[in-house]
Amino acid sequence: MIQHSQVTDVELRSKIHHQKIHIGGNKRLKIYGLLSCSSGKRMKRQNRVFFTNEKEAIQYKYRPCGHCMKEKYKAWKDQQNIQQSHN
Repeated sequence: MIQHSQVTDVELRSKIHHQKIHIGGNKRLKIYGLLSCSSGKRMKRQNRVFFTNEKEAIQYKYRPCGHCMKEKYKAWKDQQNIQQSHN
């Protein structure tokens, strides 16, 4: 995980260009999504993190964005409801 506040804009663009970053996330809300997501573009720099891939975001216990990853968010939400019904 790379925190946006710890890289320069030049470094960030280079990592995206060289495909070292594919997913962005909100560290306060623990949500990940596509770099093109309008919700992600509005978040504060200090809350923004980047991941190499979706698997890395999930390892950090982030959930999919409900705006740019609707199908994955729905599957995550359904799983949460199943877990809550067993408790």
